[in-house]
Amino acid sequence: MRKTRAKKRILLPDPKFNDPLVTRFVNNLMYDGKKSVAFSIFYDAMDIVAEKTESGNGLEVWKEALTNVMPHVEVRSRRVGGSTFQIPMQIRPERKISMAMKWLIQYSRSRNEKTMAQRLANEIIAASKEEGAAVKKRIDTHRMAEANKAFSHFRF
Repeated sequence: MRKTRAKKRILLPDPKFNDPLVTRFVNNLMYDGKKSVAFSIFYDAMDIVAEKTESGNGLEVWKEALTNVMPHVEVRSRRVGGSTFQIPMQIRPERKISMAMKWLIQYSRSRNEKTMAQRLANEIIAASKEEGAAVKKRIDTHRMAEANKAFSHFRF
């Protein structure tokens, strides 16, 4: 039998926007435990986003970008009678958010602007307009699930 599920740890809200979701994003952004560096990158990116968009509120644009990147279905591998099938499955809300955050950060890092704050800001702006690499990843994930719909009766 499996062990009990790990308890959810409560994250403290960030100092500037007072939002635990921001803290969660910054924790994913952080390298080598350098949280202050990660926070400064995120806040600089928010300033750039607020500057470049007419909304003037970087956090709203970031939340919209996160929603646009969030996948709803994914494929999971399952062995049935010696062959492996890609089975489409719904994603739990917690996992949706973490996947969206990880994709935003991953594709921000692979961009070629000068500073990480600029990369992150531009990826956020692109995602809020339903474009950019992170949104493409979500679309590809959905397309893969759609293509493998025939195997959905093999659910776990």
